[in-house]
Amino acid sequence: MIEKIRSEARELAEQFCEAAKLKSGMLVVMGSSSSEVRGSKIGSDSSVDVAEAVFGEIYKVLCEKGVYLAVQCCEHLNRALIVERAALKPWEEIVNAVPQLHAGGAFAMTAYKTFKDPVAVEHIKADAGIDIGSTLIGMHLKEVAVPLRVERKSIGSAYVVCARTRAKYIGGERAKYDDNLM
Repeated sequence: MIEKIRSEARELAEQFCEAAKLKSGMLVVMGSSSSEVRGSKIGSDSSVDVAEAVFGEIYKVLCEKGVYLAVQCCEHLNRALIVERAALKPWEEIVNAVPQLHAGGAFAMTAYKTFKDPVAVEHIKADAGIDIGSTLIGMHLKEVAVPLRVERKSIGSAYVVCARTRAKYIGGERAKYDDNLM
């Protein structure tokens, strides 16, 4: 089961990176429920093994692209995020929380122990996102989110939704827009 999940996660990550047109230095938010991946109700059947398998593959692919990853904690930590300190802007404020299995979740725990210099923040504005198991990451995306269509629609039993963001269109009918601007 773990090898199948690993393979699905890598496939998703590769499709996501291509569809989102990610560039080095960008920030991706990921929310994931190991319970949902295992076929259980969110928050009811957490698994560090599942989290390590999914996180590990997605993180590898993003690192290969030079993209930062922020991992959303569960609602017991108010959906704070675990992120590399290097990904933050100087004015972004860190908070003090170390995720645990039932207070933050298996994915946030895995990120915290994997990142070189992990910190927790309450808010970010990510360039793109992956939601595995309906964890509701939208609050951590920049304002104009665009759904991404990828072939891989699930990991294990968890439904997957991906998005990227784009710059707001302003100026009305006389304005011209740069479709390459994210």
